[in-house]
Amino acid sequence: MTLSPTGLNLIKTSEGFRPQVYPDGVGKPTIGYGHLLHPGETFPIGITEAQATTLLLTDVAYAEHALEHLVKVPLTQGQYDALTSFTFNEGAGKLQGSTLLKLLNKGQYDAAGQQLLKWVYAGGLVEPGLFIRRNAELTLWRTAA
Repeated sequence: MTLSPTGLNLIKTSEGFRPQVYPDGVGKPTIGYGHLLHPGETFPIGITEAQATTLLLTDVAYAEHALEHLVKVPLTQGQYDALTSFTFNEGAGKLQGSTLLKLLNKGQYDAAGQQLLKWVYAGGLVEPGLFIRRNAELTLWRTAA
């Protein structure tokens, strides 16, 4: 299974496009659609949306690889897209230790999906962007396709 255009659009919309390097929510240098810069990686003149999409697809591949190894149950396309967006945003390590994954791998799909809504906090406060993103992920999770 791979990320659908709907899933890719959710990530792009949630991340937003930034052509110049900027600090993410925790101060890490980021560019494009939420691409964290790797050591030695620089973009002194910024990037185009096409370049940002290429970086995003590479980053998404890491999230998809994590899902291949961590998820032990079948997923619908909507669940896969939602989980890929979540993993792209939070990281495979956070998914690996999550109640979401534990419930999912027990086949408790509805309960696992509801766990997405617990990941809306930054600094102990509800972050509006995460609230919107997690609700969009849950909506996608619940789609049959």
